[in-house]
Amino acid sequence: MNRTRMIGASLLAALMLAASAFYLGRKTAQPSDESMATPTTSSTADGRKVLYWHDPMVPGPRFEKPGKSPFMDMQLVPMYADSATGAASETGVKVSPTVQQNLGIRYASVRRAEFSSSFDAVGAVQFDERLNVAVQTRVAGYVEHLSVRAPMERVRKGQALATIFAPEWLGPQNELLALKRSGVAPELIAAARERMRAMSIPAELIRRSEEAGTAQARYVLAAPADGVVAELNVREGVAVTPGMTLFRIAGLGKVWAVAEIPEAQALRLARGQKVKAILQADAAQSFDGTLDEILPEINASTRTLKARFEVDNSKGKLTPGMLLRLQVMGPSGTRLVVPSEAVIRTGRRAVVIVRKAEGAFEPRDVSLGMDFGDDTEVVSGLAEGDQVVASGQFLIDSEARLRSVLGNMAAPAAVPAAGAAAPTQAVVVHKAEGKVESVAPDGITISHGPVATLKWPSMTMGFAKASPNAFPEIKSGDRVRFEFKEGGAMGYELVSMQRVQPGTRP
Repeated sequence: MNRTRMIGASLLAALMLAASAFYLGRKTAQPSDESMATPTTSSTADGRKVLYWHDPMVPGPRFEKPGKSPFMDMQLVPMYADSATGAASETGVKVSPTVQQNLGIRYASVRRAEFSSSFDAVGAVQFDERLNVAVQTRVAGYVEHLSVRAPMERVRKGQALATIFAPEWLGPQNELLALKRSGVAPELIAAARERMRAMSIPAELIRRSEEAGTAQARYVLAAPADGVVAELNVREGVAVTPGMTLFRIAGLGKVWAVAEIPEAQALRLARGQKVKAILQADAAQSFDGTLDEILPEINASTRTLKARFEVDNSKGKLTPGMLLRLQVMGPSGTRLVVPSEAVIRTGRRAVVIVRKAEGAFEPRDVSLGMDFGDDTEVVSGLAEGDQVVASGQFLIDSEARLRSVLGNMAAPAAVPAAGAAAPTQAVVVHKAEGKVESVAPDGITISHGPVATLKWPSMTMGFAKASPNAFPEIKSGDRVRFEFKEGGAMGYELVSMQRVQPGTRP
């Protein structure tokens, strides 16, 4: 019995010794640094290609080798080229068709469209001052009878305006009649007639005096052109003097339409440009016209220039003061356009998300031209036929979690290899003051004033918090003075905040 127990104890001791040796060998074979146990090749055993390694909690930086994250106490995670839910390349992201459908992404094609530089403007009708005619008298006398008694009356060419009595014309006419009765030489009679013409005695008045044999001192002023009496400066019985303007007649065969044109559009105008004028009160009536002059003055408050258009009014339907809608005809041409909603304007840049093959996307900088309704002209950066994301641009960023590619629309910064110390970069802190609109665990929405360091105007936006417990004393409605920096889940992260009393100077 004792012998059997001794044999069992010996076998048990041998088994324990073997197990200890096996365990000691396994422990010695393991590397001391767990981070070195990660494969260093760019392909796994099953042949999957690794694009880079990254920290899931800090998705922006990329690493060329595996190892421990310099940001968090965790191992770097590989990103495979054939990732089903989202893979990043050097120029964009890849999103599976299922995810695209869930995000409701819409696409639009870059296309060429026919556009005209024509535009509309509103102009007020005015007299064409080049058609104005002044009616004067060149002799002293009196107004015996006034045929036109009120301003703005329409007159026809040759219509009587007033009867003038001119006693100064009696003497020269009597002298002419006396010479004719005395039978003097024809040269003397011709000289007397020349003298009367020099005194501006109308030829019709001289003819009537010679036919009647008595001097004529009354003559009728007739309208020299069609139009309206814009000025009436006399009344019956008043005395007139040489050079005095009795009437001013404004022609209506052509009128001016004066419109204020925005400065940007005025640069495309040229004299002689055709225009179609439509009566504002009756769209069925239209008139032809041309651009006559761009007045060399600009309204500093509205940034507009005055343009003068000559409009045909041979039918006499336009009168000063009427409003006309002017359709200014400009040259036509084709332009490369995309829907305006597809453009992401960051303030400094304009970016669109371009759809590539097999569900891949990439951001692309573009230079923009003019806006045409719902479309925007693309000067450079895109080609005809390119597919762009019309909606869901920011959802692609959220799904792919690649802020280095899409979030800030900036190239990823250089990152040290695994195991090396993270580089120290200068953090720019911006200051502002505003009112807290809402407080959430991940951020605070603030209506703030201008930020000089970023050249921002006043706006309302959200700022990320470093942790959910940050700034517990801040409540909605508080007036705060705060500092923030670039980064965080919302693009900008709060650094410090403090409440201020209303009226407190910064």
